[in-house]
Amino acid sequence: MLDERSHLGGNCHTTRDTDSGVMLHVYGPHIFHTDNKEVWDYVNHYGEMMPYVNRVKAISAGRVYTLPINLLTINQFFGKTFSPNEAKAFIAGMARKDITDPRNFEEQALSMLGDDIYRAFFYGYTRKQWGVEPTALPASILKRLPVRFNYDDNYFQHKYQGIPKLGYTAIIERILDAPKIELRLNARFEDIDASDYQHIFYTGQVDRYFNYRLGRLGYRTLDFEKFSADGDFQGTAVINYCDQDVPYTRITEHKHFAPWEADTFSKSVCYREFSKACGAEDIPYYPIRLVEEKKLLADYVSLANAQNNVTFLGRLGTYRYLDMDVTIAEAMKAADQTRQLLQSGQNIPAFFVDPLQ
Repeated sequence: MLDERSHLGGNCHTTRDTDSGVMLHVYGPHIFHTDNKEVWDYVNHYGEMMPYVNRVKAISAGRVYTLPINLLTINQFFGKTFSPNEAKAFIAGMARKDITDPRNFEEQALSMLGDDIYRAFFYGYTRKQWGVEPTALPASILKRLPVRFNYDDNYFQHKYQGIPKLGYTAIIERILDAPKIELRLNARFEDIDASDYQHIFYTGQVDRYFNYRLGRLGYRTLDFEKFSADGDFQGTAVINYCDQDVPYTRITEHKHFAPWEADTFSKSVCYREFSKACGAEDIPYYPIRLVEEKKLLADYVSLANAQNNVTFLGRLGTYRYLDMDVTIAEAMKAADQTRQLLQSGQNIPAFFVDPLQ
């Protein structure tokens, strides 16, 4: 196994801050959530998952609200005391009736929530996060965001939710602690001779594997501004900043991602997150997957399918936005299918999941 960084874990890498002792999610926080018991049991086999509920706050026009949009958000924003049915009727009255087939993110939001909530919570944040007008984004992005007419502020609705007690890197170290696995850190794939290996499972960028010969696929990346504070800085793990005139998208306070130990620290460590287009030297985070990218992806998929000794996996290898549980589930499935194919003498495919879907 090759990793070009000096540590394991990729963007899930966690480590203790040397000054405060706080467990840091170095490349941004990751909350594990899934309904897949097999995946949940798998990660718990390698590390203890502690209960954690993601309760996000948002600041819009100088006021603090709770996310996702729920009954408290609606009552706070409009200064009401609606019951669930009253809130449903009120929001239905705000929704744009003339948009029957939303073509993009903005139209989807307006057809669900109306202009006031859209402008307050989604428009500015979305422009900062993706770097384009919301009209350029697919409607499907907003369909993943819940709207609730009760006071449930749990950001996720999955049965199993948590964060590893000793961090994600400790789990990955245990997974790789096996006699037949050789680990090489600070090692680039381009610096090895791929012909020395019977088969390669590649989880880097699919366009990078082909040395970007057809062009670069588009990603968004993040810059982090780390700062420390005495005591408690913001009183919660995540606060989104929805206004366009605030350059960062959110502030995360990392001791709150470990509530079982948060009170033991006299200092706190926070990060401001700035979203931007991913350059050649940046770490790719979010595949954009707009029309032009999907056309280019299709060409790279054709190149990949013409190979006979490499399989592309993960968020970068398949150019899809994947949560951790889905990535693990697909890797487990790929391992099982690879075993079966080898036993039957069949070739291992370039993709186990169609990246174009």
